[in-house]
Amino acid sequence: MTNEISVALCLFKRLRQLGVESIHGVPGDFNLVALDLLPEADVKWVGNTNELNAAYAADGYARIKGLGALITTFGVGKALDYIFLQLNYTIQYLVIIILF
Repeated sequence: MTNEISVALCLFKRLRQLGVESIHGVPGDFNLVALDLLPEADVKWVGNTNELNAAYAADGYARIKGLGALITTFGVGKALDYIFLQLNYTIQYLVIIILF
């Protein structure tokens, strides 16, 4: 039998190895299957009501831990995430934005 692992699970496990214990985000139609994989990677899910709140939460997490992650799905809130990503890059905090 071959050992197969999904790209999402591989990503979550690698983020966990890098010290990310919680991932912030907004659940949506396209990322629900990936969110089900978080417990297998020993990563906690922190759900938010919109993309901007999730981005602020991931930013605060990154400032404390050094690295944060944000999961959202495709939609109108993405522009806020991209602006936020540029802000984080400017002030030297790394937040990974994952889109499904």
